[in-house]
Amino acid sequence: MRRRIVGQGAVLDEVLMCLLAGGHALLVGVPGLAKTLLVKTLSEAMELDFRRVQFTPDLMPGDITGTEVIEEDRATGRRAARFIRGPIFTQVLLADEINRTPPKTQAALLEAMQEGRVTAGGEDMPLPRPFFVLATQNPVEQEGTYPLPEAQLDRFMFDIRLDYPSAEEEVEILRATTGVADAPVQRVLDAERIMTLQRWTREVPVADNVFRYAASLVRATRPTGPDAHEDVKRWIRWGAGPRAGQALILGAKANALLSGRFHVTPDDIRRVAAPVLRHRVLVNFHAEAEGVTPDQVIARLMESVAPPRSGL
Repeated sequence: MRRRIVGQGAVLDEVLMCLLAGGHALLVGVPGLAKTLLVKTLSEAMELDFRRVQFTPDLMPGDITGTEVIEEDRATGRRAARFIRGPIFTQVLLADEINRTPPKTQAALLEAMQEGRVTAGGEDMPLPRPFFVLATQNPVEQEGTYPLPEAQLDRFMFDIRLDYPSAEEEVEILRATTGVADAPVQRVLDAERIMTLQRWTREVPVADNVFRYAASLVRATRPTGPDAHEDVKRWIRWGAGPRAGQALILGAKANALLSGRFHVTPDDIRRVAAPVLRHRVLVNFHAEAEGVTPDQVIARLMESVAPPRSGL
């Protein structure tokens, strides 16, 4: 993937972690940071079916999941309903600018993500496996958008942030994208191998002290907790739920596997803490007035919640 994507190393790692953990991800960044190219390149490198849906205010749920049409047999004159599958029946789906479509359409996508199937005409139709959704959001333009509710954001395992490239990377981007040749992408995996890796990810062992550390980090985000930090009480309106702990453990397992290890360390938990927690920690008006972001709160929490020492 790096043959085509310049920079964004941490983003690539987090996308792969999320895929191996069996989750879905939000990609948040300004236009022009190669979000679409990244997802398309991922599907090519892994020999997976890829679809892209541009979310618009007039997009309906049936435009994503599919719709039933009435067909007439010219020979017999009989009519029958036939379901035409929508673009969600793929393995890698790019939901571009998901916050530009109404809640009804957002809910149809999120329900399919959670259930792994689409129900139409009383029939359940499973989605292809592996099924991986990457939804993009543009943080610049908020006029005329429908922000995802906090409860729906929780269904995304990672919130991945893309930043501007460095000066050297930007020059390399210009050099690579304004010529004639396109960098080839070698296919290195297929669907069967990816599902094997997903199974291996869940089999990575985790020590009890690492489980406790992940739980402590999640519980530390809750301002109503008995041992809540003063910064948490001051800045956080709502903390993360148990699903955040599950995402921390699964993300840490994927990071360990990608690092060539078959055990999870506290550093793996710390590596995935920001993408797991930043969309699950809701800051209040005090934090907004002081310019405090969720990432800054998470950094403070990791300083205050000590990781377990080795051997314990």
